[in-house]
Amino acid sequence: MATKKQGLVYQLKVTLCDIHPAIWRRLQVWDDTTLAQLHRILQVAVGWEDYHLHEFHIGSRTYGVPDPDDLSERPIIDERRQKLRTAVPQVGTSFEYVYDFGDNWRHELLLEAIVLPEPEQRYPRCLAGERSGPPEDAGGPLGYATYLEAIADSSHEEHEDMLAWRGPFDSESFSLAAINRRLQRRSH
Repeated sequence: MATKKQGLVYQLKVTLCDIHPAIWRRLQVWDDTTLAQLHRILQVAVGWEDYHLHEFHIGSRTYGVPDPDDLSERPIIDERRQKLRTAVPQVGTSFEYVYDFGDNWRHELLLEAIVLPEPEQRYPRCLAGERSGPPEDAGGPLGYATYLEAIADSSHEEHEDMLAWRGPFDSESFSLAAINRRLQRRSH
């Protein structure tokens, strides 16, 4: 059964920047999803573990969790009070989600469509995607490339260390069913 009485559904394509071949997800979320909720959905969809800070860049605005001790001049709009339909009102709008400021994982989000919810469908949901998200703390796009090199080559000087760190890793794996199960568990 649909989990809401009314509303529209935002279809977003999420692509991890600076990674080749591309790691991406196509998600559908309610239009009244807050950016804080979208952060949690993205964590599940990409496979992140929510260990690090994050923020959204939409136009000239930055959204995140304001830190009262931050003395910088950079204004942060509270993501918990910002609904997606207000922050991103038009199809075709691209915006950015940055996760882990040290590794600097940048995700491009594109609002592909605004659609009516399907009867009996639960949201949020993942419609499609490719490849496993990088392991947490892999070192950003360059570190991830080195990590993949090391685990693929048994003669690489870091091969054993990388396997000991994370165990086996299949960068090509993607399970739509597993992502949707985790999304449903997190949304209840």
